[in-house]
Amino acid sequence: MSTLIKPFRGLRPAPGRAAEIAAPPYDVLSSEEARRIVHGDTEKLWSFLHISKPEIDLPADIAPYDPAVYAKAAANLGSMLGAGVLARDAVPGYYAYRLTMPTPGGDHVQTGLVATAAVACYDSNRIRKHEFTRPDKEDDRVRQIEATNAQTGPVLLAYPASTTADAMIDAIAQGEPASDVTAADGIRHQIWTLDDPARVDALTRCFDGMEALYIADGHHRSAAASRVAAARRQEERELSSDYFLAVIFPHHQMRILDYNRVVKDLNGLTADEFLKRLEEKFLVSPACGAVKPACPGEMGLYLPGRWYRLNLDPKLFVKDPVAGLDVSLLSEHVLGPLLGMADLRRDERIDFVGGIRGLEELEKRVDSGEMAVAFALYPTHMDQLMAVADCNLVMPPKSTWFEPKLADGLVSHVLD
Repeated sequence: MSTLIKPFRGLRPAPGRAAEIAAPPYDVLSSEEARRIVHGDTEKLWSFLHISKPEIDLPADIAPYDPAVYAKAAANLGSMLGAGVLARDAVPGYYAYRLTMPTPGGDHVQTGLVATAAVACYDSNRIRKHEFTRPDKEDDRVRQIEATNAQTGPVLLAYPASTTADAMIDAIAQGEPASDVTAADGIRHQIWTLDDPARVDALTRCFDGMEALYIADGHHRSAAASRVAAARRQEERELSSDYFLAVIFPHHQMRILDYNRVVKDLNGLTADEFLKRLEEKFLVSPACGAVKPACPGEMGLYLPGRWYRLNLDPKLFVKDPVAGLDVSLLSEHVLGPLLGMADLRRDERIDFVGGIRGLEELEKRVDSGEMAVAFALYPTHMDQLMAVADCNLVMPPKSTWFEPKLADGLVSHVLD
């Protein structure tokens, strides 16, 4: 029977090479942004973007899912192994991963465990989901795993409050880290190793006693790992593909920012008509400056040159774990009935803006004429995410923006 997590022989930067290799996650950059980062700087010869976004080394007009893209990822990984800039640990172990993010109120710090998590537990919903996946994106990750024979992008997981697990992980993160990189965005990434068999076994048993883990980010990566495992499965023995690469943080340390919305038009309404219709369900108050919602049910509304504060009628609050989310309340009372949006996954009139970009980005998108209206939302909380997953439900698209982001390339999982 599979344990919830398992130690593994991590593929990591050779000593002194982490700063050259560490890269932003593959799914937060466009191909063009990745090309500018890598090919605009001679020091990026060994950036992990050559593996996670290998199209940067191919003609700019290549299709994103062309077989040549995955072949290039495999070739680039082989080159890095051959050059000795990546090396695999000799014995299985765990790794502590600390993220330190400067914020106006002081540094945000979170320390988690790099491990492999059981596909069987994902399949049985002990590792719980809160989003739908798209087949094309799943297929992309399957091809990437198969081409490289490795999981190169970790799934971000959360574990419920456990002072025992917290203490055990903090005990790894002592002394000189094996990797210590401060990225261009100012976020510091530190990795420590643990290969002592007794401590490794104690961590395995500690996590195996937990009822569940929760996917925060990486639904496509975990779904792809499940598909690869099913294709490779052998009943007589456990394979490395039966586990997927994960970084697991305590849920109370994780930081979810607002995930805001911008819409291209007012569905035939004038601005005055739109505000009047909003007054049927909201207290609408003109604001002197940008509105950052301070509580559930409060939203910021931006029309060209002007902010408004929206406070939902308390009678419209609901206790349902999905319908009660602020992102759902906006859809239920504004995006659907007033702006005619039935399917946010496919409607091309809407775009989503992560809170890391600030409210100024909302103003910019509207004032440029690209968008007609913007909505600033109160962020989803981890407790809400876990409640949705516990009920085997899914959130609306783009409900959570986790920050800080993990780096790619600091620890990868090779499939033997």
